[in-house]
Amino acid sequence: MAIDIKPKESCQYDIISLGEVMLRLDPGEGRVHTARQFTAWEGGGEYNVARGLRRCFGLRAAVVTAFAENPVGRLIEDFILQGGVDTRFIQWKDYDGVGRTVRNGLNFTERGYGIRGAVGVPDRGHTAASQLKVGDVDWEYIFGECGVRWFHTGGIYAALSDTTPDVVIEAVKIAKKHGTIVSYDLNYRPSLWKSIGGHAKCQEVNREIAKYVDVMIGNEEDFTACLGFEVEGVSEQIGNIQVESFKKMIATAVKEFPNFQATGTTLREVHTATVNDWSAICWHDGEFYESQQYPRLEIMDRVGGGDSFASGLVYGFLAKNDPQQAVDYGAAHGALAMTTPGDTTMASCKEVEKIMKGGGARVVR
Repeated sequence: MAIDIKPKESCQYDIISLGEVMLRLDPGEGRVHTARQFTAWEGGGEYNVARGLRRCFGLRAAVVTAFAENPVGRLIEDFILQGGVDTRFIQWKDYDGVGRTVRNGLNFTERGYGIRGAVGVPDRGHTAASQLKVGDVDWEYIFGECGVRWFHTGGIYAALSDTTPDVVIEAVKIAKKHGTIVSYDLNYRPSLWKSIGGHAKCQEVNREIAKYVDVMIGNEEDFTACLGFEVEGVSEQIGNIQVESFKKMIATAVKEFPNFQATGTTLREVHTATVNDWSAICWHDGEFYESQQYPRLEIMDRVGGGDSFASGLVYGFLAKNDPQQAVDYGAAHGALAMTTPGDTTMASCKEVEKIMKGGGARVVR
């Protein structure tokens, strides 16, 4: 069996994502608190998936988000345009000149090196995307008239404000009504949930959204924190997870949420900030599919690796509709994305497929 991707008579987009897109400011190999210059990128947990599917895999992608109408917002828009993602569903909000009422998010990000872990310093209060409310987006038009094969969103956007959980729920309900596959990356961030109800609110929101999800993505901490499923033998300080225990937890999760057609999970063992073991597992139709192993993978920038896994997984299902290929595309794409700077992929589909086939790092001439 494969995922039930229904054909659409009129389909303008392979994938649309809903989420906040921030301006990432990167001090390179230095530290945020000592930097005198930064490289600017765009990034966002949900957006990165659509961008990867467009830029690496060549699918038709769009993003639903909102920006304050000022030069920073237009800079982020320019990055999105460079990535080939359709911007027609971006909403622009009047800027007051100060940022008291609406602004654009910033994310200062240190890559980490050796014993020094990566650090993210997000500055996202009062962002335009976090202020979207039910009724602000014409989902009936997007899913009913434009036609969308796959919709992706996640737990970062759902945690941004009091209103964003309802926006996500509105979107996934209408997506399901029109036969669009829904994927959701749990992406647990305790700092985001703290001011809007904490862990209890996190589980309440994510368990409601989970009822409408076809492909659930997340690591062991995500499933535990967001959905309340425990992994046997794993403490709060999750380290070298026992894969069999994790599989048992997934089996429990899919019984409670029989609407899950697949789940995808990355497995990462951190030796240092720049050396990780990396692999992935996909569950589909009662079977588990494990990716190629990437032991002691050398990391340049780990931020966005999970999002690139998600985009590879989605591509594997959309293009091949095969769970083994999906998890292999995901793991290889995530591995490649972590060898380059920035949140978003710089890989090509040909490079991903070379890695999937066991290709090495010899010079290409």
